[in-house]
Amino acid sequence: MRYEEPVFRPPSEARSLILQATIGCSHNKCTFCSMYNTKRFRVRPWEELGPEIEKIGREYPFVKRVFIADGDPLVIETPYLLKIVETLYSNIPSLERVAIYATPQNLLDKTEEELKALRERGLKLIYLGIESGDDEVLKETRKGVDSKQMVEACRKAINAGFTLSTMVILGLGGRDRWREHIINTARVVNAIGPHYLAALTLMVFPRTPLHIKVQKGEFKMPTMRQIMEEMRLLVELVEVPTIFRSNHVSNLLSIGGTLPRDRAVVLQQIQSAIQTTPEAPLPMEYQGAF
Repeated sequence: MRYEEPVFRPPSEARSLILQATIGCSHNKCTFCSMYNTKRFRVRPWEELGPEIEKIGREYPFVKRVFIADGDPLVIETPYLLKIVETLYSNIPSLERVAIYATPQNLLDKTEEELKALRERGLKLIYLGIESGDDEVLKETRKGVDSKQMVEACRKAINAGFTLSTMVILGLGGRDRWREHIINTARVVNAIGPHYLAALTLMVFPRTPLHIKVQKGEFKMPTMRQIMEEMRLLVELVEVPTIFRSNHVSNLLSIGGTLPRDRAVVLQQIQSAIQTTPEAPLPMEYQGAF
């Protein structure tokens, strides 16, 4: 396989074969994200992808799952993306699922007919970062959409038949706007009804716009206890059935359950962790769960 590093994938795609159909992210403006800053966005041509998919079929005929990268390959024009998906299935006899990263802009730009066609051909799972449901936070982080558009995009994916796995970022509202961030994020999640909801914890990386704001004192890093309180409030407010996970490398506490069914158990675990969580500021590149 040919990759242009770095390559990222969701934790649940750990055993999937990764097909890098695009390089970088077509949006690439989020103030907190450094994942694709070293890349110039482009769609890989069929002259590269076609032979690569054929090679996968020859060398890895047992593959059951393929994840299409980089940042938002759903931006690819629908006829070309359909060709990629169809060729994957025709070359890999054991293939059961194809998944993809997407932005809300990608979904808003596709017609309902295009999305349904992609779903019918075997593109089954979409991963999307909600990040926040608070319009002020979305604006400050340059997400590119507001909360209304976020709901519209995600509902569009669900209505087309996709399984939708979403991510939100604890701490993204900083120390001053954390309640609004979580309350409005829960509101958006309830309006969307995603199949999966992952709560990540804010990590601020060097040379990002958010890192510069932290250095200037324009963004106050949340405390570790605040992060736990945000998770507690989010779990308290989510009412739609969703599989909740907080097991990313960034998280202070690895936890999960199905909401709202397991709410009481999850809240009890969070509360126990809060009692031993310090009020110290969250390290900017925190990488570890306890």
